[in-house]
Amino acid sequence: MTDRSSHSPIHIIGGGLAGSEAAWQIAEARIPVILHEMRGVRGTDAHKTDGLAELVCSNSFRSDDATSNAVGVLHAEMRLAGSLIMSAADRHQVPAGGALAVDREGFSQAVTAAIESHPLITVRREEMTGLPPKEWDLAIVATGPLTAPSLASAIQAETGADALAFFDAIAPIVHTESIDMDICWFQSRYDKVGPGGTGKDYINCPMDEAQYNAFVDALVAGDRTGFKEWEGTPYFDGCLPVEVMAERGRETLRHGPMKPMGLTNAHNPTVKAYAVVQLRQDNALGTLYNMVGFQTKLKYGAQAEIIRMIPGLEKAEFARLGGLHRNTYINSPILLDQSLTLKSRPGLRFAGQITGCEGYVESASIGLLAGRFAAAERKGQAIVAPPATTAFGSLLHHITGGHITSDDEPGKRSFQPMNINFGLFPPLEPGAIVKPEGVKRFRGKDKTVMKRQLLAERALADCATWLKGI
Repeated sequence: MTDRSSHSPIHIIGGGLAGSEAAWQIAEARIPVILHEMRGVRGTDAHKTDGLAELVCSNSFRSDDATSNAVGVLHAEMRLAGSLIMSAADRHQVPAGGALAVDREGFSQAVTAAIESHPLITVRREEMTGLPPKEWDLAIVATGPLTAPSLASAIQAETGADALAFFDAIAPIVHTESIDMDICWFQSRYDKVGPGGTGKDYINCPMDEAQYNAFVDALVAGDRTGFKEWEGTPYFDGCLPVEVMAERGRETLRHGPMKPMGLTNAHNPTVKAYAVVQLRQDNALGTLYNMVGFQTKLKYGAQAEIIRMIPGLEKAEFARLGGLHRNTYINSPILLDQSLTLKSRPGLRFAGQITGCEGYVESASIGLLAGRFAAAERKGQAIVAPPATTAFGSLLHHITGGHITSDDEPGKRSFQPMNINFGLFPPLEPGAIVKPEGVKRFRGKDKTVMKRQLLAERALADCATWLKGI
């Protein structure tokens, strides 16, 4: 199959979620793309394959609820925009309650096949040790959190700004058959049914108070990976290692990933668990489950020993133990304009996690926008940013117009990675939240639910209008 275009190609460095999505959007606009991916020539500390859009940490795209959840709204907007990442995720989903989780191998293979078979996309397996040469008049850097040191140095030299780094810790994956189901049980929190799910999509491991306290003590005392050259690097609060959470207070885990709310022990319904560890299906066959919220930097020996303290996981066998990788991102509010272009170098855009967004879907969505912006520029068309009322627009605004300095320390960099959330959306018009007819009590929780629903409705309507006009 062949296709022709009179346009010069746009180059993309990085074949992760953002780079793959950007390439797809550009090619679908009938602009040729050359996608440069180093895996296949050089690996990383976290990737296991050379497949495009490989999922390194969790296999979850988080909530798929587009009626009242900001992540679900972003999912819906990406589907409206013809997202390759969302299309592949939908085709390879596995049960996960109210979340959209995927079979990671099937997902990556689907993205790779789509990219490699597109007549306007050329994939080159090679490492880029510096920024794109000036003759590449339009290019996108989408190398993500695992940017190679040589390229990171080139970015630093070009921008004159210090790159910030933090740790993303990877959660362990357990073989399902090694979980003791005489102790554990299947249930989604509050029996919530999500895409492809039944309301019994998580494996739950209960703990009493004594077991929980012993577990926390073991986590705090556990042998950990040394930091050395990365000493002092800040963590992103949305991906804290479980042992770091334990250090922040004895009750932190019980009010975080180990909260027992919305769960009833099927083996002993009258006894409330003091804490619960959840595992989520990791592959389509259901043979692997990953530990929800259990990113860790414990050394392998200590990690396996401590995890086997969890009731039901005493004989756990691991397909993968937790790990650690370095994450680098740029100071986007200072360095990038509203079209994700580097201010010091017209035509060069950044996309994905390297821009300071956090999460698979967020990364892919910024790749989607960067691809559309680059395609419009190649065609000589005006670049129209999505409305700030959309999930696209709110995330873009955070990246390109987020906090730059702190009030108490002028000049200090305070920009931090962010997941999509309704706190990034512009507020509703005054009077938008009205008590429904016939409702006697309209309390704070009810107002919050309505607010989220109205924000979601507005976002999707404005996104549809924006897409029609570009």
